[in-house]
Amino acid sequence: MLPAPEGQWAMPKEIMQKLPGYDPDIAKSRAEAQKIMQTLGYGPDKHLKVIVATRNVALYRDPATILIDQLKEIWIDGDLETVETANWVPKLIRKDYTVAQSASGSAVDDPDPQLIENYMCNTPRDVTGYCSPELDRLIVQQSIESDPAVRKEMAWRIERKLIEDAVRPIIYYQRAATCRQPEVKGLTLMSNSPFNGWRMEDVWLDR
Repeated sequence: MLPAPEGQWAMPKEIMQKLPGYDPDIAKSRAEAQKIMQTLGYGPDKHLKVIVATRNVALYRDPATILIDQLKEIWIDGDLETVETANWVPKLIRKDYTVAQSASGSAVDDPDPQLIENYMCNTPRDVTGYCSPELDRLIVQQSIESDPAVRKEMAWRIERKLIEDAVRPIIYYQRAATCRQPEVKGLTLMSNSPFNGWRMEDVWLDR
């Protein structure tokens, strides 16, 4: 979910930092990752080579380049493969990649669009093919829960399982903004997402 302070469903830091990949001690995490790589037969003298695919726009290429640089710390050598926009989503749907760095946007800060769209079995945006009937039941239960406090605890439980199962690891969050010229009138700017409020029937230009 969207992190604090903006995210209303953000997992508390003291809980999150105990999960894999969220320990603030980066050196410790890298050392643990190196041990895992060594158990798989890799090390300073034997690197794992992978292709890191991403959409060919700066918003995707820049994080993918940073990812490749970070992977070198645990003896993974990544080569960047850029894919034109028209071919990117079909490539993800086909699961035609070894490693793919992508981005995902949501129109509202709520568990439903994140969890249902991205992690339930056989949904269009479940690009990794992850499927857990147990998790599906939890997602449905949290969706119909009327108590916000209970629902938040359920969302954290789901998020914890996704992190522990390494399902589509979230490696960064981006900030976005909506800009407009002063002559644009009647536009309602949304506070929860730049992907919302795009119906323009009441918008006009004062020129």
